[in-house]
Amino acid sequence: MGNTQPHIQLDESIQVKYALLPGDPARLDRIAPFLENVQELAFNREYRSLVGEYKGVRVLAISTGIGGASAGIAVEELHNIGVDVMVRIGSCGTLQPDLKVGDILIVNGAVRDDGASKAYIHPKYPAVPDADLMFHCIAAAKENSFPYRVGIARSHDSFYTGAEDEIYSYWAEQGVYGSDMETAALFTIGRLRGVKTASILNNVVPYDGDTSESIGSYVDGENLAMVGEKNEILTALEAIYKYDQSR
Repeated sequence: MGNTQPHIQLDESIQVKYALLPGDPARLDRIAPFLENVQELAFNREYRSLVGEYKGVRVLAISTGIGGASAGIAVEELHNIGVDVMVRIGSCGTLQPDLKVGDILIVNGAVRDDGASKAYIHPKYPAVPDADLMFHCIAAAKENSFPYRVGIARSHDSFYTGAEDEIYSYWAEQGVYGSDMETAALFTIGRLRGVKTASILNNVVPYDGDTSESIGSYVDGENLAMVGEKNEILTALEAIYKYDQSR
């Protein structure tokens, strides 16, 4: 293959403009049923990929692993092979009581409390999605009557600093809705590279709940967060379809 990217192990021959970016490689198994003509592509390190069609639109799904550094590598290498629209479908922990487990957060800006985005540009540079793509996400969630909020997320690098309670409390007081680890890198690097990005986060942690316990039960598929995951997948696919129709 020509110009095969070293980490994602894909090249331009896949001929895809749109990508869904989950973190967990196993999530591709739950994306695949929403697509037609599905083809597994590659699986190297945390980067597992498949391609299929949604309402006639060719869509790539590729996992990015945990954290902004690995997500940033995916953004860069996907951009190198011609992908110019990327939607993260991830999970978050809520910082606000009105974001329930299984609700989705459509992110309109991210606190850059990560290292990956800061490696690229001054921390004052904003981490924001593409407006058109974000509004298509909102429209898709509305049309399907999915429970959702639009708000700010905080992207961070660790669950185990020993100061989580104080950190979460501070950002909750500032009106931040949820915490994840990848959105800030996606928005920042995507904007710098001319990639249109959006982020849809499924809340898997109850307000004042334990993050590690909630994520464990979510992975096991034992709670409402699995419904939220299906909702975010469909929201992202519908948003991509709408965006493609408007292009």
